[in-house]
Amino acid sequence: MLTLVPKVSALLEKTLTVKQIKQIQALVLINGLNYLERLVVHRLLDSSYSYSRDTFMYIQLILHHMHNPDVSLWVHSIRFLSNHGKFVEAFSQYVHMQRSGLLPSTFSVSSALKACARAKYLWGGISIHAQIHKYVFSDDVYVQTALVDFYSKLNDIETSRKVFDDMKRKNVVSWNSLLIGYLKNGDLPLAQNFFDEIPEKDVISWNSMITGYLRTGNIDQAYFLFEKMPERNTASWNAMIGGYINCGKIELARAFYDLMPKRNNVSCITMIAGYSRCGNVESANELFYQMDEKDQVLYNAMIACFAQNSRPREALQLFNEMIQPHINIQPDKMTLSSVISACSQLGDLSFGVWTESYMRKLEIRMDDHLATAFIDLYAKSGSIDKAFELFCGLRKKDVVAYTAMILGCGINGRDSDAIELFEEMIKSEVSPNLVTFTGLLTAFNHVGMVEEGYHCFNSMKKYGLVPSADHYSLMVDLLGRAGRLVEAQDLIKSMPMQPHAGVWGSLLSACNLYNNVELGEIAAKHCFELEPDTTSYRSLLANIYSSAGRWDDAKRLQKAIHKMGMEKGVAKIFGSSWMGHN
Repeated sequence: MLTLVPKVSALLEKTLTVKQIKQIQALVLINGLNYLERLVVHRLLDSSYSYSRDTFMYIQLILHHMHNPDVSLWVHSIRFLSNHGKFVEAFSQYVHMQRSGLLPSTFSVSSALKACARAKYLWGGISIHAQIHKYVFSDDVYVQTALVDFYSKLNDIETSRKVFDDMKRKNVVSWNSLLIGYLKNGDLPLAQNFFDEIPEKDVISWNSMITGYLRTGNIDQAYFLFEKMPERNTASWNAMIGGYINCGKIELARAFYDLMPKRNNVSCITMIAGYSRCGNVESANELFYQMDEKDQVLYNAMIACFAQNSRPREALQLFNEMIQPHINIQPDKMTLSSVISACSQLGDLSFGVWTESYMRKLEIRMDDHLATAFIDLYAKSGSIDKAFELFCGLRKKDVVAYTAMILGCGINGRDSDAIELFEEMIKSEVSPNLVTFTGLLTAFNHVGMVEEGYHCFNSMKKYGLVPSADHYSLMVDLLGRAGRLVEAQDLIKSMPMQPHAGVWGSLLSACNLYNNVELGEIAAKHCFELEPDTTSYRSLLANIYSSAGRWDDAKRLQKAIHKMGMEKGVAKIFGSSWMGHN
């Protein structure tokens, strides 16, 4: 028996799977080595990199049946749950600990308070506050600081300040907790005054204040504080980079990035997101490949950058690289969401189906976010019934889900379904966005419902939306198909922005349908100026001339088209300048 103890202890020091630890636990029980159960629980908690309900229930079983219960083990389990985002469960564990006959310690109280703060669980925090007085923890700086932080995170800044003022001893964490509360409440002047009072500021104090100014767009004051900092960490630099990106100053953000003494993946991800926002995919890709160690989040950022900037093939290529054996980074829901978006852009249903089976293989559960991405894919790929099936199974239907279905119905000729979905969306008090109206106008366009289209177009203002050039293009197309060419031209003249080639192209297409030479020439002139290399506009005008018997003009355009084709080798597709925006 005695020789077994060092062997079991040595085994528990090794890297083990949960299954192996359970086998050791069985050995401990069979041989009556109950005092080693403490080590078993520690190893189970330390070895679980992801939360498993079954594993935690097993830990609970050990804790409840231990001969000599240990408060520190319960504290460890509370922290384990918090670290895995199970904050309400962490508080419940604190309650279970006391029901098992153990009195709370300062560490268990502060850990449970932190969990309540993260969960925004007011009743739980208040009940712990009452226990602090009962068990005379009022003088403990860690417990009181956790209490300050709790009320601060729940936006009860007055109670937080009162607890802070009553503290006999304060440390920098106590000061920072209240400072962050003031900043969260948006009271910058009060936060600045409080910041000035902090006797010994640490890097978190400075970073918090800088971030507060950056959130309000006061980049100059943030930079002033950044320059005054006695010491900076990577988070200080990342905060400034993010601030410049949010202010639209990508060049200054890059300058800061290049000056950083030490970068991490967060720095690179922040820059990639900034470049993605302004469409500079090449610079984002350059930074991505400069990073020596790439993790899942970094790959996610770059794949999303490609997908969001209409570079779907590159998004899928990078995803393929990510899962290769020599890299072997397992994708998560964010990765797959971007991958499905890329498939939607390509209309590649087969890859989407493969993605769904890949999810099952990895045991990634379909949540509403992923389901919405699949809805968009199936709808755009013509599998509208499959899209409806997923849509009906959503737990919560948001604007993205409704919009994907409405747009899908619009482009698949299911106009009545698109209209019904829009009405259902409004009744559910889900506010539409610009893409929702693109889908709705597309549906009206398919069936030529001009008056309904007009009503839809004019109702956008009711929802605080300003129609884009693409919406005007759809309305011009709707009016043009109905033969209301002069109304279509008047609508173009009323546009508050410069019409793009797609708007004039819609009018030109309608003029071709109704053989209107005069308006056709006006529309074509604008198309030639905006997209001089697109031959399809000349083809349409040539058709109009031919229908009107103007053979010389038609031949002249045909020669120009042939010459352009010889020079370019390939002609652009009519409408390519604007369809990608819808």
